[in-house]
Amino acid sequence: MRWRGKKMSWGLALAAAMVALAGCAALQEMQDALLNVKRLQFKLDGVVPGTLAGVSLAKINDPASLSLQDGIKLTSAFAQKALPLAFTLNVAAKNPNDGSGGSPQKAAVLSALAWTLKIDEKETINGDISSPIEIPGTGQATVIPLQMSLDLYQFFGERGYKDILNLAFTIAGKEGSTARITLAATPTVTVAGLPLKYPGAINIVDKEFTNP
Repeated sequence: MRWRGKKMSWGLALAAAMVALAGCAALQEMQDALLNVKRLQFKLDGVVPGTLAGVSLAKINDPASLSLQDGIKLTSAFAQKALPLAFTLNVAAKNPNDGSGGSPQKAAVLSALAWTLKIDEKETINGDISSPIEIPGTGQATVIPLQMSLDLYQFFGERGYKDILNLAFTIAGKEGSTARITLAATPTVTVAGLPLKYPGAINIVDKEFTNP
């Protein structure tokens, strides 16, 4: 009976050790994931030209290039206090965990990227990615396309028709840019079924990569 008791004690000790090791492994995995989040880098990577009140801006540089028909359509939309702008904003995400410097190469799975779109520092719409995105640990940028749709009149109606049109072409016209855009975003990665959300938002701009 004593031997059997010893066997049971050893078994319990072994089980406890395995649980402890599993806990340590999970803790280490969580710590690695947090490190991955902190090392992820983001940058605005351009705009795909879009539409304004149903008028394609893809081949137009400025309001002066509008056709008569499109001009009438836009002035009519403005008179109705609605100038919906739709475009694609590309965000470049870079994972520098490429195995250099003695650290293991590791991909980062971005499970959420809650964002708020700022234009001329003014908060407009918000959203998130529709599905998880894997950012390989290669140091190369992965482009994340975000679909944007907002009513410029709602946010900038007081500026007047001409200024709103210039803003739309500056952002989503043929030669549109992200110079007047900031994306306030909060990255989240998922590890062992648990979401690890960065505690605060970061401002993603087009001038340089930004770390969480």
